Amino acid sequence: MSQTVELPRVGGPGGGLGGLWRVVVLNDDHNTFDHVAESLARVIPGISLAEGYRFAHRIHNSGCAIVWSGPREDAQDYWEQLDGAGLTMAPLEAG
Repeated sequence: MSQTVELPRVGGPGGGLGGLWRVVVLNDDHNTFDHVAESLARVIPGISLAEGYRFAHRIHNSGCAIVWSGPREDAQDYWEQLDGAGLTMAPLEAG
C-alpha cells in the first residue's frame, strides 16, 4: 500500500498560512559584504552589524543562509525589505 506524503507549500511572499516561515538570502556576484551586513542589521530585529557580517560570510561560503524564521507576516515584511535593498532572495519558505 502506498502512502501519500504532503510537503509544505513553498512559494513567494503570501504563499501560505501559519507555522514558521524562513527568510533565505542567496549569494550573488553584485552585493558587497558591507551591503549585505548593513541591510541585515537594519532590517532584521536583533541582528547586530557584527552578526550581519557573520551572515554575509556564511552566505558567501555556503551559497545561502536562513537569516530569520517566524510568523508569515513578519517573514514577508523582512523578505520584501531585503529584496528591496537589492539582496538576492530565495522564495519565502514554510518551515
